[in-house]
Amino acid sequence: MAIIILPFSTLSANDSTQVDLDEVVVTVSRWNQSIDLEPVKVTTLGFEEMNSYNPQTAADLLNFSGEVFMQKSQYGGGSPMIRGFATNRLLYSVDGVRMNTAIFRAGNIQNVISLDPFAVETTEILFGPGAVSYGSDAIGGVMVFNSIKTRISNGDKPLIYGSATLRTATASSEFTGHAHLGAGFKKWGFLTSFSYSKFGDLKQGIHGPEDYIQQYIVQPNYVVGEGVNDIVKTNTNERIQTPSGYEQFNIMQKLRYTPADNWNLEYAFHYSETSEYARYDRHQRMKNNLPRYAEWNYGPQKWMMNQLIIENSCSNIMYDSLKINGAFQIFEESRISRDLNKPNRETQSERVDAISATIDLRKDIISNLSLFYGAEYVQNNVTSTGEALDVVTNETSLIASRYPSAKWYSAGVYLQAEWQAVKTLNLAAGLRYNHYIINSDFSTAGYDVPFSPIQKSDAGSLSANIGLNWRPNKGWLMRLNYARGFRAPNVDDMGKLFDSADGYVTVPNPMLKPEYADNIEIGLAKKFGTYLSLDLSGYYTHLNNAIVRRNSTFNGEETINYQGEICQVQMLQNAAEANVWGIQAGVEAKFAKWFYFNGRINYQRGSEELDNGEKSPSRHAAPLFGRVALGFKYDKITVEAYSAYQAECSAENMPEEEKQKKEFYALDANGNVYSPGWITINLRVSYNLYKGLALNATLDNIADKRYRPYSSGISAPGRNFTISATYSF
Repeated sequence: MAIIILPFSTLSANDSTQVDLDEVVVTVSRWNQSIDLEPVKVTTLGFEEMNSYNPQTAADLLNFSGEVFMQKSQYGGGSPMIRGFATNRLLYSVDGVRMNTAIFRAGNIQNVISLDPFAVETTEILFGPGAVSYGSDAIGGVMVFNSIKTRISNGDKPLIYGSATLRTATASSEFTGHAHLGAGFKKWGFLTSFSYSKFGDLKQGIHGPEDYIQQYIVQPNYVVGEGVNDIVKTNTNERIQTPSGYEQFNIMQKLRYTPADNWNLEYAFHYSETSEYARYDRHQRMKNNLPRYAEWNYGPQKWMMNQLIIENSCSNIMYDSLKINGAFQIFEESRISRDLNKPNRETQSERVDAISATIDLRKDIISNLSLFYGAEYVQNNVTSTGEALDVVTNETSLIASRYPSAKWYSAGVYLQAEWQAVKTLNLAAGLRYNHYIINSDFSTAGYDVPFSPIQKSDAGSLSANIGLNWRPNKGWLMRLNYARGFRAPNVDDMGKLFDSADGYVTVPNPMLKPEYADNIEIGLAKKFGTYLSLDLSGYYTHLNNAIVRRNSTFNGEETINYQGEICQVQMLQNAAEANVWGIQAGVEAKFAKWFYFNGRINYQRGSEELDNGEKSPSRHAAPLFGRVALGFKYDKITVEAYSAYQAECSAENMPEEEKQKKEFYALDANGNVYSPGWITINLRVSYNLYKGLALNATLDNIADKRYRPYSSGISAPGRNFTISATYSF
């Protein structure tokens, strides 16, 4: 079963074809496949939908699906949750290249904002384990981002195409500009894309919990000769969340060469960089009735990818189609913190050089049986440093790095078979073997560890999937699927050096083993003629050998003095099991010729073991959430009213790990944290003004609600008016 988001908004008023899934092609299996034959649930977002909704970041783009829950600890962020899993248990793929690195952590991550939503042509979300195709980390799901394609001219004249957009939004005083330009010739294609965004401090709504109001603003002020005197001011505008603004730019360059009809070569360069930006939730932590931190920022987040793709179509004994995908990526990130009225600013910086190569082959054995097979190699080189700067004297000193110097290797081979047994029945099954190695050098840590400083870990993992699609009658689709995924421990799991939370400190554990997820799901979809589609999916996932934090010792001690505090020592261990189950449902309809309606609802529950043997709700199993929309489309104009919503998560249902985060949540009558439910009413209008010129206007959160999505440390925008103009040719 597959879902196409907002299909009717892309149809002309006279189009009666509606949604024909067989015509939709997706790449979640690493090959172009009809979405109706995939044995897994897949949601797609098209270029037109993404642009008409004006997503500010790729995180917001995913949020529009109504099936991915988005957490934010700061405005410059976005950590997806899918089917009760998040962070390093989800996999990101960009043009077939694995974006996950060896320092993807269990805590919320912000890497998705490195992607430019203006340069994404399609986004595909594969729900459930996708380890056979993608290897480690693909437990809860896979997010596949396909960037704008270069084009080749079919005639003698060059093919010139492009687009330019300007956008502004009131809630953050945003300015965004984007342009891309492509040229296609008989054998050559070129494409250049550039985007720049500047966001001010985010304004939240008026009506909602007072717990979300920011009481103080800290202005760092260094007084030479007298130490540090940070000025703490009362926030005179409770709606402005300070500091939260940031800037970002993205560049993409592609070069394509087709020497013959059956060959295609393409080089792509991607670069993204943010400004330094504050982690807003940390700025809300209090100590002695004052902000604990004068500064807590992420340094500029940088991502660069060089990619080379070679494709060949040639019917021979080995393959009918061949694709080789090689990439070199560089990731840079850092954390900068300084306590209030203290001179030491501590900076921990990380760089990951990621080398990857995949070879994918497809062979049609007979007309109704196809084999997909291939191999993948990934290497991550991790460099980590720590430095303290005295802001008064400008003297620097070394401090402990976040990670040891390390290299993470992964190699895998896979085989997938798809068989159309009869016209109405499609079967698929696959196997993958993966082996990983981690070499760590703790002598670079800056302190002694209670084990040999040179550590090597390795293990193998076997993944599998088997599924079927059955179409018993016209308009019906039934799906049953089993999949096993795994996550190999990475450098963040094994080697994190003194990552702290209030009262706790995490120390390294080089003895970790992989964790495994077994998932079974059943789906049902029904189309009623050309005007109505319904779908329903139910799933259950069991996570075994789960990597979780547990109390431990360091150098034989249960507590240590860390940054002036006595902290309980914890360590990541294979010490738990977790279960998640849920239901996803949707409806899409077209009626009265020009009107359409669609809605998504997601209900999930999960439990995980605590160190005392008791159960806690899963941290990443979001409360019931979804999205509904009612629209009108005629000729050049589209008008749509839509609503997003989340149910309450009461104090009794809060995960144990979340109960300590008072800066995230509202407090109930008993002083316990909980996540209030919320609903927004929104309106958007799109108008194709003249020959490729389109105007889009959106009024979000019309009721000006003050709300925070579950597990988020910053409030969502209040009433927000966004307007953009796009010219395409």
